[in-house]
Amino acid sequence: KLFGALYDETSSYDVDTDEDAEQSLAETPVVNGKSATMTMENDLNDDINGKELLNGDNINNEEENNDNANVGPNRFSSLLTKMNLSLSSLADLPSHRPISSNDVFCNRELRLDNIRAIGFDMDYTLAQYRQPQFDQLAFDGAKEKLVKSLGYPEEVLDFEYDHSFWVRGLIIDTQRGNFLKIDRHKYVRVAYHGFQPISSTMRKYMYSRTFNKVPSFTERSFVNMDTLFQHVDAHLFASLIEMKDFGEHEVLDGKTYEEIYRQVRECVDLCHRDGVIKDEVHRDPEKYLVLDDGLLPMLRQFRESGVKVFLLTNSYWEYTSTAMNYLYHEKLVDMELQKKNEWLELFDLVVVGACKPAYLTDPYLNLFRVIPEDGTLKNTDGLFEIESLGENGPTKFLDQGKTFQGGNWKHLQAMLDTEAGEEILYVGDHLYADVLRSKRALGWRSCFIMPELSEEMRIFERQMDMRKSISELRKLRDELNSYADSLRREMGTASFSESRNMEKKLEQIEDDDGKVKDALTHAHREYHSAFHPRWGQMFVAGYQDSRFGYFVKNYACLYTSKATNLGLASTSRAFRTSGELLPHDNLLSDKFSEFVDDEME
Repeated sequence: KLFGALYDETSSYDVDTDEDAEQSLAETPVVNGKSATMTMENDLNDDINGKELLNGDNINNEEENNDNANVGPNRFSSLLTKMNLSLSSLADLPSHRPISSNDVFCNRELRLDNIRAIGFDMDYTLAQYRQPQFDQLAFDGAKEKLVKSLGYPEEVLDFEYDHSFWVRGLIIDTQRGNFLKIDRHKYVRVAYHGFQPISSTMRKYMYSRTFNKVPSFTERSFVNMDTLFQHVDAHLFASLIEMKDFGEHEVLDGKTYEEIYRQVRECVDLCHRDGVIKDEVHRDPEKYLVLDDGLLPMLRQFRESGVKVFLLTNSYWEYTSTAMNYLYHEKLVDMELQKKNEWLELFDLVVVGACKPAYLTDPYLNLFRVIPEDGTLKNTDGLFEIESLGENGPTKFLDQGKTFQGGNWKHLQAMLDTEAGEEILYVGDHLYADVLRSKRALGWRSCFIMPELSEEMRIFERQMDMRKSISELRKLRDELNSYADSLRREMGTASFSESRNMEKKLEQIEDDDGKVKDALTHAHREYHSAFHPRWGQMFVAGYQDSRFGYFVKNYACLYTSKATNLGLASTSRAFRTSGELLPHDNLLSDKFSEFVDDEME
């Protein structure tokens, strides 16, 4: 109570009071099943047969075994009976909970009404792009730069772009020219050299069989494909690997894979900074940008509820103005209207040319004010200027202009007048630069945008029966192995004839295990290929989380398919996790499992 009285602020993490169960144990210990300060008023296991529930039905002891009783409000009847609850608000509950890719999914509890500021990236977040049309601009522009500026063979201009070859979450080994899919434990599950699959033996030799040197995949030679922008880099790099390996080009023979990748990255990046992409999008935004009629209502909804809304993007002012004007007016605007930048009314402040992730880690980056009419920059004194303005310094500073270039998180948090990272929710599509870095370094709450999620969920729903079969086969195989171990233990004290019978049983088990293994191999291949013919399910590697899935779980408080899905939730919404279980709890929770308490025997 002493320490609790000192700080009583609510947090964006404070979703439900029931989550404070451990805290309540510390304050009011339970001894012998009863609280130290009060006794239990109700026994939840009392027989309450005959009590009328909200749906007008009487409780039936057998309804847990009745599938018809588990639909609509009735699906909670057994639970309500067990917990001695009577709820009147469930009468019109749907028979099944509707789930769609427009939902916002939660890895870590979050209360929106305790968020004071919400920020958005622009590219692939507020501005969704049409693929492969948008990628083609960077791909073609980079090819031309490689040939005309860096002396690559003319045949490079004949390369064709195929974005469907790639999925997000892969790792590029720039030193070897390989593309990897790894699991959460850093085990490489699938590997390609260029477009050529690497055999299981060679893959293990390169990445698993090394002595005293386990790659962390964070070394400079490894690049994470964390954003859809990197599909262009990957395809151009793989195409050049094929040309280097199978063609006869002296210019490529003299370059390492690492040097080729670096030059690809430089050329693609230059396309985003010069006019190759910007000019084309400005000329025909409808061809490249996707309109979303939920965008403006969502941003206005947050501002009207008192939440400060900001835009934080690596794109520079001219391109940001072009894209946001199109999304705001839902049409190509003339130069006169574009210079008005009426879309700025949606935001409390805008930062372009942010240079994330450095923006989130480097406190010495300078802040410049952007003049919206012509895009020119003015120096600011940053934090010193804000502090020199005295009371309401952030407000006075923004009154002079709310569009900026560069700076760092200290400037942003000062302008937003926030006190803690957990008061800021940042929404972005780049797993490293937007989500992981803001979460790990600053404690910001995060929402990860994944346009691919819609298709992943669609396929997952269609493959659920196969997934359940695979899960049951794995349980069967595990149970066979466990049974075999018990037989081996018994053989030590068994008679000769009993041992012979056990050996026969073990042979049968080994034979059956092989059959199950073969069935699993076929089923698992079919399951993964439904998601992607080369890389399989994005969030899963083998039977575990992929590294990509692991990082999404650990660093994205929320994730969804598009930013405007946040506008479908009320600004007072509390997002809850589904809970997590370790393997021993998972096994015990299976309806066919039976707990054997060895210590009680």
